Amino acid sequence: MIYEDELPTSLAERATMMEQLMTARATGDTTANSRLYEYLRQEFMQSDQLKALLPPFVRTSRTLDAFWPFIQRTAGKYAERREIISQAFTPLINHLEGKNRAPGDKIASDTLESFDTEGVHSVWNKALARRTSDPEGAITVARTLLETVCKRVLDELHVPYTDKEDLPQLYRMAAKELNLAPDQHTEEPVRQILGGAMNLVNGIGTLRNRLSDAHGRGGPLPVRPSPRHASLAVNTAGAVATFLVETLAAKRG
Repeated sequence: MIYEDELPTSLAERATMMEQLMTARATGDTTANSRLYEYLRQEFMQSDQLKALLPPFVRTSRTLDAFWPFIQRTAGKYAERREIISQAFTPLINHLEGKNRAPGDKIASDTLESFDTEGVHSVWNKALARRTSDPEGAITVARTLLETVCKRVLDELHVPYTDKEDLPQLYRMAAKELNLAPDQHTEEPVRQILGGAMNLVNGIGTLRNRLSDAHGRGGPLPVRPSPRHASLAVNTAGAVATFLVETLAAKRG
């Protein structure tokens, strides 16, 4: 039985664990935990992005016993086998550790070239693709997407702002100009929906500050986001950003 709460939360550490299991089997340890290997392999195989970075022998070996004939034929010495496995896992682990990747803020600002729903959805999809491999980066992209859209709305409507406004403040300013503030409406269902959107934006700002990679985390037990946290932030940001862009388009007529 594999217990999820006993495994590392970091995907980089899980990939390293899988590498170690394969190395153990390749160097004569027949007691290496094949069930754990199968569990970890299945997790990585479920993501198209991570699957492409897996060593080919992982993609074709469902079990450690299936891996053994391959590595036995490929290299006769243990040192050679260790080197083959280590090099094959390097692209995946480098990716998971954030090497050779642009920061989330740059991805969002560079991608939102067209200020319309297609531009928003482009960034949204990029953030969704990072939910599993890079939850912290996905949350950063989600927050930056919303902040960028709010600023663009204010720019389009010639409303000044400064660098001191945080995401919730920028959203309140944009919502007011677009007639989306709860206190601008009398119908209770509409007020509840608009108030809910404002609360969601506030939550993304808080989630990003506490869980994302935007700030250093101190303390003995820093909190790390999971893919489900990233999914919540990304889907919320995408929906609210699309709503803002569509509302601005309707306002223009």
